[in-house]
Amino acid sequence: MIREFRDFIMRGNVLELAVAVIIAGAFGKVVGSFTNDILMPPIGMLLGNMDFSNFQYVLKAASGDDPEVAIRWGQWVTYIIDFVIVAFVLFMIIRTYNKLNPPPPPAQEEPAGPSEKDLLAEIRDLLKNR
Repeated sequence: MIREFRDFIMRGNVLELAVAVIIAGAFGKVVGSFTNDILMPPIGMLLGNMDFSNFQYVLKAASGDDPEVAIRWGQWVTYIIDFVIVAFVLFMIIRTYNKLNPPPPPAQEEPAGPSEKDLLAEIRDLLKNR
């Protein structure tokens, strides 16, 4: 059983998937930092020194030990921007990959032989000439 598990783990697809997950996690952090630290501050400044991460709709104010209940839509907007950036980068990667690796040409079909009618006519002619 251990040997089977080792063989399963050592297959190329599993290793490639593990590498992809690790890289995606790191890429997500880079995009998150880009959005939060580079992209959103100038946008907030243009909109009057707003901080999008603080935009929220308070459903219930904090009282005593009970925390505030709020819909944090500003943080959601930031996550949407993160998603759009990641989706665009993936689109560009896949687009470039597809351009560099065009699909193989379709297999050429063998030429169709004579039709049934042609074969029957040939048999008729052979019998007639006999």
